[in-house]
Amino acid sequence: MPFETPPTPAVTRDTAAAETAGPGGVVVRLPGYTRTYRRLVQGTNINPQTLLATDYLNHFNEIAMLLDLIPEMPDCIEDALEWQPISYEAHFRNSVLADRHLAIAAYENAPAVYRDPFDATVRQLHDLVHTGLERIVAVIGRNDSALLAITVQSVSQSLQRLMDAANGIIHGTVETVDQSAIDLILETAAVSPGEPETPAQIPPAVGPEPMGQDDIDALFA
Repeated sequence: MPFETPPTPAVTRDTAAAETAGPGGVVVRLPGYTRTYRRLVQGTNINPQTLLATDYLNHFNEIAMLLDLIPEMPDCIEDALEWQPISYEAHFRNSVLADRHLAIAAYENAPAVYRDPFDATVRQLHDLVHTGLERIVAVIGRNDSALLAITVQSVSQSLQRLMDAANGIIHGTVETVDQSAIDLILETAAVSPGEPETPAQIPPAVGPEPMGQDDIDALFA
Protein backbone atom coordinates (compact mmCIF):
# COMPACT_ATOMS: atom_id res chain seq x y z
CA MET A 1 0.00 0.00 0.00
CA PRO A 2 1.23 3.56 -0.65
CA PHE A 3 0.95 4.82 2.92
CA GLU A 4 2.24 4.00 6.36
CA THR A 5 0.75 4.45 9.81
CA PRO A 6 2.12 7.63 11.39
CA PRO A 7 4.67 7.03 14.16
CA THR A 8 3.73 7.30 17.83
CA PRO A 9 4.75 10.67 19.30
CA ALA A 10 8.12 10.51 21.01
CA VAL A 11 6.97 12.35 24.14
CA THR A 12 4.29 11.35 26.62
CA ARG A 13 1.50 13.70 27.63
CA ASP A 14 2.50 13.42 31.31
CA THR A 15 5.87 15.10 30.69
CA ALA A 16 5.31 17.00 27.43
CA ALA A 17 5.06 20.73 27.21
CA ALA A 18 1.98 21.93 25.36
CA GLU A 19 1.77 24.19 22.32
CA THR A 20 -0.56 27.14 22.24
CA ALA A 21 -0.77 30.38 20.29
CA GLY A 22 0.63 33.52 21.80
CA PRO A 23 0.36 37.11 20.50
CA GLY A 24 0.65 37.31 16.75
CA GLY A 25 0.09 33.60 16.34
CA VAL A 26 3.54 32.73 17.73
CA VAL A 27 3.62 29.20 19.14
CA VAL A 28 4.50 29.24 22.84
CA ARG A 29 5.54 26.16 24.82
CA LEU A 30 3.67 25.87 28.10
CA PRO A 31 3.58 23.17 30.77
CA GLY A 32 0.35 21.21 30.51
CA TYR A 33 -2.52 21.65 32.95
CA THR A 34 -5.79 19.92 32.14
CA ARG A 35 -7.97 22.23 34.23
CA THR A 36 -6.38 25.30 32.67
CA TYR A 37 -7.01 24.06 29.14
CA ARG A 38 -10.59 23.16 29.99
CA ARG A 39 -11.08 26.86 30.63
CA LEU A 40 -9.13 27.94 27.56
CA VAL A 41 -11.25 25.84 25.17
CA GLN A 42 -14.55 27.33 26.32
CA GLY A 43 -16.40 28.76 23.31
CA THR A 44 -14.39 26.72 20.78
CA ASN A 45 -15.14 23.47 18.94
CA ILE A 46 -12.90 21.59 21.38
CA ASN A 47 -14.82 19.54 23.93
CA PRO A 48 -14.11 21.04 27.37
CA GLN A 49 -14.46 17.67 29.10
CA THR A 50 -12.25 15.52 26.88
CA LEU A 51 -10.11 18.31 25.28
CA LEU A 52 -10.60 16.59 21.90
CA ALA A 53 -12.13 18.03 18.71
CA THR A 54 -14.41 16.39 16.16
CA ASP A 55 -12.74 18.28 13.31
CA TYR A 56 -10.11 15.53 13.19
CA LEU A 57 -12.77 13.08 12.00
CA ASN A 58 -12.95 14.99 8.71
CA HIS A 59 -9.73 13.13 7.96
CA PHE A 60 -11.73 9.89 7.86
CA ASN A 61 -14.83 11.42 6.26
CA GLU A 62 -12.69 12.01 3.17
CA ILE A 63 -11.89 8.33 2.67
CA ALA A 64 -15.44 7.31 3.60
CA MET A 65 -16.84 9.47 0.78
CA LEU A 66 -14.35 8.04 -1.71
CA LEU A 67 -15.27 4.48 -0.75
CA ASP A 68 -18.95 5.18 -1.34
CA LEU A 69 -18.16 6.15 -4.95
CA ILE A 70 -16.25 2.99 -5.83
CA PRO A 71 -19.16 0.59 -6.60
CA GLU A 72 -20.43 2.94 -9.32
CA MET A 73 -17.04 4.31 -10.35
CA PRO A 74 -14.32 1.71 -9.65
CA ASP A 75 -11.67 4.08 -11.01
CA CYS A 76 -12.13 6.09 -7.80
CA ILE A 77 -9.95 3.47 -6.14
CA GLU A 78 -6.97 5.43 -7.49
CA ASP A 79 -8.03 8.50 -5.51
CA ALA A 80 -8.73 6.36 -2.45
CA LEU A 81 -5.23 4.90 -2.61
CA GLU A 82 -3.82 8.44 -2.48
CA TRP A 83 -5.36 8.96 0.96
CA GLN A 84 -2.76 9.08 3.71
CA PRO A 85 -3.03 8.47 7.46
CA ILE A 86 -2.28 11.59 9.46
CA SER A 87 -1.89 12.11 13.19
CA TYR A 88 -4.18 14.32 15.24
CA GLU A 89 -1.45 16.90 15.75
CA ALA A 90 -0.45 16.95 12.07
CA HIS A 91 -4.08 17.36 11.01
CA PHE A 92 -4.45 20.55 13.04
CA ARG A 93 -0.94 21.75 12.28
CA ASN A 94 -1.84 21.68 8.57
CA SER A 95 -5.30 23.19 9.00
CA VAL A 96 -6.42 26.79 8.70
CA LEU A 97 -8.65 26.73 11.78
CA ALA A 98 -8.24 29.67 14.11
CA ASP A 99 -7.98 27.37 17.13
CA ARG A 100 -5.54 24.90 15.59
CA HIS A 101 -2.70 25.62 18.05
CA LEU A 102 -5.06 25.39 20.99
CA ALA A 103 -6.43 22.09 19.66
CA ILE A 104 -2.92 20.60 19.63
CA ALA A 105 -2.17 21.88 23.13
CA ALA A 106 -5.50 20.62 24.46
CA TYR A 107 -4.89 17.18 22.94
CA GLU A 108 -1.55 16.96 24.75
CA ASN A 109 -3.42 17.67 27.98
CA ALA A 110 -6.43 15.43 27.36
CA PRO A 111 -7.18 13.13 30.31
CA ALA A 112 -5.86 9.60 29.76
CA VAL A 113 -9.34 8.16 30.32
CA TYR A 114 -10.36 9.78 27.02
CA ARG A 115 -7.15 10.10 25.05
CA ASP A 116 -6.01 6.49 25.43
CA PRO A 117 -9.18 4.92 23.94
CA PHE A 118 -9.32 7.71 21.35
CA ASP A 119 -5.76 7.03 20.19
CA ALA A 120 -6.47 3.29 20.11
CA THR A 121 -9.59 3.85 17.99
CA VAL A 122 -7.65 6.08 15.58
CA ARG A 123 -5.08 3.30 15.14
CA GLN A 124 -7.96 0.89 14.41
CA LEU A 125 -9.32 3.29 11.81
CA HIS A 126 -5.98 3.59 10.02
CA ASP A 127 -5.49 -0.18 10.10
CA LEU A 128 -9.01 -0.78 8.81
CA VAL A 129 -8.57 1.63 5.89
CA HIS A 130 -5.26 -0.01 4.97
CA THR A 131 -6.66 -3.54 5.06
CA GLY A 132 -10.00 -2.55 3.53
CA LEU A 133 -8.38 -0.88 0.52
CA GLU A 134 -6.26 -3.97 -0.10
CA ARG A 135 -9.39 -6.06 -0.03
CA ILE A 136 -11.27 -3.75 -2.40
CA VAL A 137 -8.37 -3.68 -4.86
CA ALA A 138 -8.40 -7.49 -4.93
CA VAL A 139 -12.15 -7.59 -5.62
CA ILE A 140 -11.89 -5.00 -8.41
CA GLY A 141 -9.45 -7.34 -10.10
CA ARG A 142 -12.16 -10.02 -10.20
CA ASN A 143 -14.46 -7.76 -12.27
CA ASP A 144 -17.51 -8.75 -10.18
CA SER A 145 -19.70 -5.70 -9.59
CA ALA A 146 -22.03 -7.41 -7.10
CA LEU A 147 -19.17 -8.66 -4.95
CA LEU A 148 -17.51 -5.24 -5.17
CA ALA A 149 -20.64 -3.52 -3.86
CA ILE A 150 -20.90 -5.95 -0.94
CA THR A 151 -17.22 -5.62 -0.10
CA VAL A 152 -17.22 -1.82 -0.18
CA GLN A 153 -20.35 -1.77 1.95
CA SER A 154 -18.79 -4.02 4.61
CA VAL A 155 -15.65 -1.88 4.77
CA SER A 156 -17.66 1.36 4.83
CA GLN A 157 -19.93 0.12 7.61
CA SER A 158 -16.95 -0.95 9.70
CA LEU A 159 -15.28 2.41 9.11
CA GLN A 160 -18.43 4.28 10.12
CA ARG A 161 -18.81 2.17 13.26
CA LEU A 162 -15.29 3.05 14.36
CA MET A 163 -15.84 6.72 13.48
CA ASP A 164 -18.97 6.70 15.63
CA ALA A 165 -16.94 5.25 18.50
CA ALA A 166 -14.26 7.96 18.08
CA ASN A 167 -16.95 10.63 17.99
CA GLY A 168 -18.46 9.25 21.18
CA ILE A 169 -15.11 9.38 22.94
CA ILE A 170 -14.60 13.00 21.83
CA HIS A 171 -17.94 13.82 23.45
CA GLY A 172 -17.13 12.01 26.69
CA THR A 173 -18.44 8.48 26.14
CA VAL A 174 -15.56 6.09 26.76
CA GLU A 175 -16.63 3.16 24.63
CA THR A 176 -14.77 1.11 22.06
CA VAL A 177 -16.00 -1.14 19.28
CA ASP A 178 -16.56 -4.67 20.50
CA GLN A 179 -15.19 -7.45 18.30
CA SER A 180 -18.65 -9.03 17.95
CA ALA A 181 -20.03 -5.74 16.61
CA ILE A 182 -17.38 -5.60 13.88
CA ASP A 183 -17.92 -9.27 13.04
CA LEU A 184 -21.64 -8.66 12.62
CA ILE A 185 -21.09 -5.61 10.44
CA LEU A 186 -18.83 -7.60 8.15
CA GLU A 187 -21.17 -10.60 7.77
CA THR A 188 -22.44 -8.98 4.58
CA ALA A 189 -19.05 -9.66 3.02
CA ALA A 190 -19.67 -13.38 3.26
CA VAL A 191 -22.83 -13.18 1.16
CA SER A 192 -22.19 -14.50 -2.33
CA PRO A 193 -23.32 -12.37 -5.30
CA GLY A 194 -26.19 -14.76 -6.03
CA GLU A 195 -27.70 -14.56 -2.55
CA PRO A 196 -29.92 -11.80 -1.18
CA GLU A 197 -28.14 -9.48 1.18
CA THR A 198 -29.52 -9.03 4.69
CA PRO A 199 -28.54 -5.77 6.37
CA ALA A 200 -26.61 -6.38 9.56
CA GLN A 201 -28.20 -5.30 12.82
CA ILE A 202 -25.40 -3.40 14.49
CA PRO A 203 -25.22 -3.76 18.30
CA PRO A 204 -24.05 -0.93 20.55
CA ALA A 205 -20.35 -0.13 20.66
CA VAL A 206 -19.25 -1.52 24.00
CA GLY A 207 -16.30 -3.33 25.41
CA PRO A 208 -13.27 -2.50 27.50
CA GLU A 209 -10.62 -3.26 24.89
CA PRO A 210 -10.16 -1.93 21.34
CA MET A 211 -9.30 -4.30 18.50
CA GLY A 212 -5.69 -5.22 18.01
CA GLN A 213 -3.94 -5.67 14.68
CA ASP A 214 -4.61 -9.44 14.81
CA ASP A 215 -8.33 -8.72 15.17
CA ILE A 216 -8.25 -6.36 12.19
CA ASP A 217 -6.41 -8.94 10.11
CA ALA A 218 -8.92 -11.63 11.12
CA LEU A 219 -11.79 -9.56 9.74
CA PHE A 220 -10.39 -9.87 6.25
CA ALA A 221 -9.07 -13.45 6.38
